[in-house]
Amino acid sequence: MLSELGFILITTFIAIVSCSTLSRALLHPSSVSHNVSRSSYYLTTNELWFNQTLDHYSHYDHRKFRQRYYEFMDYFRAPDGPMFMIICGEGPCNGIANDYINVLAKRFEAGVVSLEHRYYGKSSPFDSLATKNLKYLSSKQALLDLAAFRQHYQESLNVKFNMSSGGNENSWFFFGISYAGALSAWFRLKFPHLTCGSLASSAVVRAVYEFSEFDKQIGESAGQECKAALQETNKLLELGLKVNNKAVKSLFNATEFDVDADFLYLTADAAVMAFQYGNQDKLCVPLVEAKKNGSDLVETFSKYVREYCMRIWGLRVRSYNRKHLRKNTVVTADGAYRLWWFQTCTELGYFQVAPKNDSVRSQQINTEFHLDLCKSLFGEGVYPKVDATNLYYGGDRLKATKIIFTNGSQDPWRHASKQNSSHEMPSYIIKCHNCGHGIDLRGCPQSPMVIEGKSNDCSLVDGVNKVRQQMVDNIDMWLSQCRNPTRNSI
Repeated sequence: MLSELGFILITTFIAIVSCSTLSRALLHPSSVSHNVSRSSYYLTTNELWFNQTLDHYSHYDHRKFRQRYYEFMDYFRAPDGPMFMIICGEGPCNGIANDYINVLAKRFEAGVVSLEHRYYGKSSPFDSLATKNLKYLSSKQALLDLAAFRQHYQESLNVKFNMSSGGNENSWFFFGISYAGALSAWFRLKFPHLTCGSLASSAVVRAVYEFSEFDKQIGESAGQECKAALQETNKLLELGLKVNNKAVKSLFNATEFDVDADFLYLTADAAVMAFQYGNQDKLCVPLVEAKKNGSDLVETFSKYVREYCMRIWGLRVRSYNRKHLRKNTVVTADGAYRLWWFQTCTELGYFQVAPKNDSVRSQQINTEFHLDLCKSLFGEGVYPKVDATNLYYGGDRLKATKIIFTNGSQDPWRHASKQNSSHEMPSYIIKCHNCGHGIDLRGCPQSPMVIEGKSNDCSLVDGVNKVRQQMVDNIDMWLSQCRNPTRNSI
């Protein structure tokens, strides 16, 4: 989808969403900038484990698997302080990041816990990611994971602080970005008795089969000059593949591709990364300049991909190669790409197809490309049942209460989010030149990640801070209502 690519790591590559990009594969990156130490980026990396039910819907299958989680209790006001649950999304969860949630935890004297999504990272139920083993990978199972873990953790707090299990509980609030943002909204929708509210940042709550709005937003965010340069670059890439296929791919260190459309998806995603994470100037400035002075657009674009996407963001060529995705069933951080494709190919969609007219990406990236990729990776008859997903959750018309939706104006994923505001579910579009994915919690630009999500680098700082204050006001009100349930019903 969603969603959520990595940056360069300090000691090892922390695999990607999201925040990813994983513009096509994952929605957001969960990796670290090369100029930020691992210890300062995370509040904690101390791994804890929970025995999770494999199949929540079975009455006879009682198998369990070990699910990784983290806790940070430095600010917790014992025993009755609130608990913040950070939902990890479509990638390894290597700790609790020191982003804007840290600021909120201090403000509300909250304890913080974070649960890794089933199958991702070290929370894999099986030793292989073969298709037959992925039957328990779904958003529905993930929501029940969160509910079971939340209950377990609350019981542990009850024991630790000698609180009665049937009486007072801590007030819980859920947070998520991108796909995890959708899970945050869906959790409040399905389990309103287990959380006082949710923040759904860049939350892709609407499953989309043909997501042409994604590409249209890229063109709009780019502006006319950059858009025209990107479109011309794509035409030259397609022509170059016909004339000298290997030479063109070698410019991107991508000669391993057998399927040209896979390569064109890689180049489209590389362009997306700039806009999705508020760094469009890194791409547009040199590309527009090259077009004006008659320089080689493909070479200019490939330099951006090599030096920025690959070297700084950690973009991996093999993650776009279907041959690698099909054969790589080993449980590693790299497996996140295959896992996310399974989720998009079965229930979520988000197929980033080229619009029929005025497209920024290649027309070869169409519905048939996505369906063929799903078939190649997981077999015949696999396609996303987006209507069933939207019927179950409500899409962007979900009926719930106490959910905050936030989106960056330049983020293409916002068109799968809930952008219409209501009293019970306020929705904020944060508008600025570099307002991208997860801006409310990560600041901007989103790559490299900024400690505590500082807003100083946003082109309109006041706009970001205003929405953050509205977030604080809502969280404060809803936590207060949880502590005094007679004042307000669920």
